[in-house]
Amino acid sequence: MKFKLPFLAILIASSIACKAQTSNAIFFSENGERFNLVLNGILQNEKAETNVKLTGLNAPTYKTRILFADKTLGYVDYTLNFVNMGAEVTYTIKKNSKGAYVVRYVSEVPLAQAPPASPNQAVIVYSTPPPLGSSTTTTHQTTTTTSGSPDNVSINMGVNADGMGGGVSMNVSGMNGNMESTSTTTTTTTHTTSTTYQEPAPVAAPPAQVVYVDGYNGKIGCPVPMGRGDFESFKGSLSSKSFEDSKMTLAKQVLNNNCLTSSQVREIMSLFSFEQTKLDFAKYAYGHTYDLGNFYKVNDAFGFESSIDELNEYINAQR
Repeated sequence: MKFKLPFLAILIASSIACKAQTSNAIFFSENGERFNLVLNGILQNEKAETNVKLTGLNAPTYKTRILFADKTLGYVDYTLNFVNMGAEVTYTIKKNSKGAYVVRYVSEVPLAQAPPASPNQAVIVYSTPPPLGSSTTTTHQTTTTTSGSPDNVSINMGVNADGMGGGVSMNVSGMNGNMESTSTTTTTTTHTTSTTYQEPAPVAAPPAQVVYVDGYNGKIGCPVPMGRGDFESFKGSLSSKSFEDSKMTLAKQVLNNNCLTSSQVREIMSLFSFEQTKLDFAKYAYGHTYDLGNFYKVNDAFGFESSIDELNEYINAQR
């Protein structure tokens, strides 16, 4: 039992330290599209920008939506995950090979090593209340001055001198003068301007992209390559032919109605006996290949460098 308490204290301290850490996230559009960021349903930057740096992010995960200022571009949903808290992670907003906008990880650096914000970068401190309202108070002061005379002032003075044989009386009445009285009236007018984030109208999501070659995101030459079962049947039929011409005729018939991956093209080339036949098939197959960016892999099936050079010249002429 004596070991459990220190371990629990260490665990609690570690948990508190993790919670105290915050992270930054930088989003920028590769082609300069202006956008707004919504985190967990809360708008962060009211003004659309091309580069936004969010600071003070204290949770490991945020549901993020990128709203393009150009409404025709729609929006992109992304789950922002921090594997390591206390870091500044950079993401780019770009189009993929299908022309759809996606968010891609770029880099990560500890906050202590993060560079200062660039002049064209909008720095936003993460906030749960949206930055949506502004209130302006305008004060109008009016001064009214009234001039006039006050009520008459009457002063009566009487002096009696005994033994003087008479009385002296002095009466001062109607003492008039110009005196001013001032009153000030202050009127306060309040103008309140509110901006409200409104969920955009649903945009039809693009169909989910099926990747037939793991990790490939390059140019696509044809939509769906042959499945493993159909491809093995194709290879079996090709292997049963005794002559190169017969094999080539069958291979072209199959390619006219099907799509292959670069690796599958290389496997078929290995079933031909002659270098020239392999080269002819590779040229024909180029227009029926799914992952064109991987077509260099078919070079392994050639026995001569000259065949590789001729195939490259052919491909370059097709572009």
